[in-house]
Amino acid sequence: MKVIVARPLLQANDVLARQNAALLGDYRLAAVNLLSSPGSGKTTLLEKTITYLHDQLRVGVVEGDIYTARDAERIAGLGAAVVQINTSGTCHLNAGMVAGSLEELPLAELDLLFIENVGNLVCPASFDLGEDCKVVLLSVAEGGDKPAKYPLAFQEARAAVITKVDLLPYTDFDLAGCLVELRSINPGLEIFITSARNGEGIAGWCRWLQFLVSSKRSPDEHKGGAV
Repeated sequence: MKVIVARPLLQANDVLARQNAALLGDYRLAAVNLLSSPGSGKTTLLEKTITYLHDQLRVGVVEGDIYTARDAERIAGLGAAVVQINTSGTCHLNAGMVAGSLEELPLAELDLLFIENVGNLVCPASFDLGEDCKVVLLSVAEGGDKPAKYPLAFQEARAAVITKVDLLPYTDFDLAGCLVELRSINPGLEIFITSARNGEGIAGWCRWLQFLVSSKRSPDEHKGGAV
């Protein structure tokens, strides 16, 4: 019965997602859907990314959260265009929510759009929002078993960002083992090992984002390139 109910829901969402993708395509605006468990560091990574790319890319953000606008306020403090979505209990964003937010953003003035999804590794993985790719975060503080427990999120992602690696000495996180498991789940996954606290890996992550933006602007020049 759950499958019967879910299928029309996902189909309706996919129609709106295609409309979002077409709109973003008209503006040649690259869009990244950020997924993770709560507390993995999505907003902090965004802050570091926006600061790093300040002179190179114009960044906009759709902030998804169940309640409060605290994350959006942090992003707005950096001068980025941001729209808050409060789901009031729903555990993920959907394409309709994002469509409304796109109407409020200055799309013609942006190069890169982040959609920070609700903290959850289950539901957000199933809902296309019209993004170019999903990126999933995994912090060393939450344990290395998340890819095996929630494989769909990592299978659907184009990249994974391992965060808070400055905490490695204080955890039992098996970084090498986690990398092997990630590769087994998604062999083509781009993986970035980062620390927002000390800046490790941020430059490489941002170079990848720059390539993503460049590919969206001039797709013919990047055919065959790995993103």
